[in-house]
Amino acid sequence: MKYIAPESIDEALSLLNSESESCVFAGATDLIPQIRGGMSEPRLIVDLKSIPSLVNLSCIDGAWKVGAATPVAVIKDNQELKNELPGLSEASGLIGSDQIQNRASLGGNLCTASPGADTVPSLIVNGATAVIVSKAGTRTMPVADVVTGPGSTSLKSGEFVVEFVIERPPPRTADAYQRFIPRTEMDIAVVDAAARITLDESGQCTGVSIAIGAAAPTVVRVPVAEKALMGKLIDDEILKEVMAAASEACDPIDDKRGTKEYRRQVAGVLAKRVVLKAVERAEKRGGSS
Repeated sequence: MKYIAPESIDEALSLLNSESESCVFAGATDLIPQIRGGMSEPRLIVDLKSIPSLVNLSCIDGAWKVGAATPVAVIKDNQELKNELPGLSEASGLIGSDQIQNRASLGGNLCTASPGADTVPSLIVNGATAVIVSKAGTRTMPVADVVTGPGSTSLKSGEFVVEFVIERPPPRTADAYQRFIPRTEMDIAVVDAAARITLDESGQCTGVSIAIGAAAPTVVRVPVAEKALMGKLIDDEILKEVMAAASEACDPIDDKRGTKEYRRQVAGVLAKRVVLKAVERAEKRGGSS
């Protein structure tokens, strides 16, 4: 197996197209365990972390732009991003240990295509777009459309994600993320959830997005819960509808970490909690963004 760390996107693309059994990585926090677990070794691995634009975090022209290989430690520690996207910041800070967070990235977390990836629900509720490159050029895709199943993505051979674009949230808009794990830290989510809420001056919900992870082959949106919240002042009765809809939207598996019924129940509880936290934060985000 050959290792190369190119310093430009063009060089990375050239390397990928020079060897059929090749792959890129943006941290290797999943790749190395997979190889040790018996995955066939690629002949060439291309490390994206030496490409400056892929390890960059900036807010330009009303949007956050996050290089696909940017360490999640950088994301969680950026105070401006934390103020505007606290849910994404929270999710980034829950990936593994401090050491892992200095290698792990949003690109890797997404493209490993684990149903329980921490940052993907937050990216989806915030309407994040993935910028994808290949020898044919550049294309964009909603993050929600990248993962097609466990370990499977819609990326074509020779393509990789270079950047995520997230529009800055308008006033009185906020997100939140929570997960349930058996241990206190460094574990994989049994179920996780993210929500983004926009409120008007009277407290009515004028924008909402809810996503549940680790309870289906891919992260799932909960449109029934979103419809229940739209145009409403959020109260206990509506939150019961949210919980029921989140449980119903799941398609979980039975395993040693939880039964289907348990995961559905947890999904409902987490959906309620992230909605309430997002509402609390949105009420504090007045003024112009």
